[in-house]
Amino acid sequence: MKFQLVIVFFSCCLQVMGQKSVELDRINGYKDIKLGQPLDTTLNIVFISELKEKNEFTAKLYQIKNPEFMTIGEIVVNNLEVKTYKDLVYAIMVTTEKDPRLMKALERNFGVSKFNPIAGTYNWSTKNISLSFKKKSENELLLTYIYFPVLEMVAKDKDKKIDEIASDF
Repeated sequence: MKFQLVIVFFSCCLQVMGQKSVELDRINGYKDIKLGQPLDTTLNIVFISELKEKNEFTAKLYQIKNPEFMTIGEIVVNNLEVKTYKDLVYAIMVTTEKDPRLMKALERNFGVSKFNPIAGTYNWSTKNISLSFKKKSENELLLTYIYFPVLEMVAKDKDKKIDEIASDF
């Protein structure tokens, strides 16, 4: 009987943990900025620069100046940037004021994080999305959302270029 209760308990815990990671996929970004989608021009976007990401591919960096996105509850967002590849959002970086309630809210939404002591980050991930949380400075925190399907597109495009070069011999 005790053994059956333990199995039921662990099954429930695993279901709750699984449901939490599903929430990260369901939300799929930060507020109205959705990962894997083109940027909506109504968001007050400002082009910052074109950059070479990891010395591998060209990406575009934008800053979002929409007042609706500059708070998370009562927590002030100091900066909001987005990276795109082929005009699809693959990274969202949200810099906030330091506030311990942010971590509590993240864990309420997405479950217990996994801590990476080398990077100093708290992480949540699914098959498609990674969300990391870390201290950026003494007074700021950084949330970084990464969308894997767009990065997979980058890898496929890179392979196509290599194939083109190989076929040109």
